[in-house]
Amino acid sequence: MSTTENRAAGPEAPGVNRLRKNAVGLLGVIFMAVATAAPITAMTGNVPIALGFGNGLGVPAGYLVATIVLTVFSVGYVAMAKHITSAGAFYGYISHGLGQVAGMVAGLLATMAYVVFEASIIGFFAYSANDTFKTLAGVDVHWLWFAFLGLALNAALTYFDINLTAKVLGVFLITEILMLGLTATVTLFHGGGPDGLMANSLNPVGAFGTNGLAAGAVGLGLFMCFWSWVGFESTAMYGEESRDPKRIVPKATLVSVVGIGLFYTFVSWMTVAAGGVKAPEIAAKEFAGVFFNPTRDLIGEWAVDLFKILIITGSFACSMAFHNCASRYLYALGREDLIPGMARTLGRTHPRHGSPHIAGFVQTAISVVLVLAFFFAGMDPYVHMYTLLAVLGTLAILIVQSLCSFSVIGYFHVKKKHPETANVWRTLAAPLAGGLAMLYVVFLLFQNQEAAAGLASTSLLFKLIPWIVLAFAALGVGMALYLRAKNPLKYDIIGRIVLEDTVERD
Repeated sequence: MSTTENRAAGPEAPGVNRLRKNAVGLLGVIFMAVATAAPITAMTGNVPIALGFGNGLGVPAGYLVATIVLTVFSVGYVAMAKHITSAGAFYGYISHGLGQVAGMVAGLLATMAYVVFEASIIGFFAYSANDTFKTLAGVDVHWLWFAFLGLALNAALTYFDINLTAKVLGVFLITEILMLGLTATVTLFHGGGPDGLMANSLNPVGAFGTNGLAAGAVGLGLFMCFWSWVGFESTAMYGEESRDPKRIVPKATLVSVVGIGLFYTFVSWMTVAAGGVKAPEIAAKEFAGVFFNPTRDLIGEWAVDLFKILIITGSFACSMAFHNCASRYLYALGREDLIPGMARTLGRTHPRHGSPHIAGFVQTAISVVLVLAFFFAGMDPYVHMYTLLAVLGTLAILIVQSLCSFSVIGYFHVKKKHPETANVWRTLAAPLAGGLAMLYVVFLLFQNQEAAAGLASTSLLFKLIPWIVLAFAALGVGMALYLRAKNPLKYDIIGRIVLEDTVERD
């Protein structure tokens, strides 16, 4: 059975439909988290921008610095994961650490971010599919059909047992990592490019300079590096469905962060080495050519064709992972029944598969509306839909990550929860450093949002992005304060519905 009676902090917490327990193991959670980070999309989409317009030859150093910062952030994140297991992840953590008002803000911001991320990545998927079919098969299929195909597959595959999703994502993920790793490894054994292996590009100091660029922007380069990780934190969303959440979620998070980080650093290093000192110039003119050129020269044209196909499957895998994330956030908000009727709709799970099927269909409907809105506005799926929605979602999720770091301090040191876990390094110093670093990345995004948005920076939606984020935050504050005044019992359970064996009470 997928339904059990729930207990939560509030004395009148309602019974809820539960996600299927013990449905996925450690590898499945890792596959879904890494697929959300989308290695092949992150590398081919972000490295050329950072290399050609950001910190130049210092891109590998940027990824190394980001790995260190996000690992520090994860220390506090996994400390919370050992005691709080919730499909709402950030929503639950921040509600427990900073209170229900901050929790409601985080819940709405995180939900909005993951909701728009699916449409964003579908834009990249549709653009890539259209381009690849034209170049490899000579067939011009409008991008809108590919977008609808991707959304339909996401809705169908995520309707069933999450194990099916994990298996599909696992296959796509392994193939894209093998492709990126193949070119990088061949480059390594080839001794790099015209200027050797260029080991100096790994010097962390280089992350804060514009190496080899006459007019680079350090902030843009660093932001692109951090942007490449968005989605790794989704490990916590699958806690209620994993076989041993207290063990699996912390392990999966650290493995994902460190594993992705080392892989990104290696691939970006070999990409720089393959192009040599002219790599920034190549990236600025040819973008993905910095990957395709060495692949063609060292392996063959067939590998370039395979590379392009795997960009399609990799971006689709990423969109499906984000669909899962968005569905679980919608479900986590819905099951609390803060708005009457939501528990019977968004908060329902499938009686057989244990999936948040109604939330999933709602997520698909929202994505269809977003895709059609960009289509009828005459906007490009890559230049506008992918870029603008990615900037919007990333801004929201970085703010939530910052709040999450401070919630660790609030939970363990202000509320004095679980003294057996609390210590100066793990639950105080690391979260403080991680939170401040996340705020710095938010600053980088504000400072470089026009460069990050590229040609889309002239659109009205771009100008509205900060206001959209502010509106969702204000709505969260308003909802929480209204419930506190009018319905204290519902206010008490904001972000507090957790897995039964890890119930937390004030």
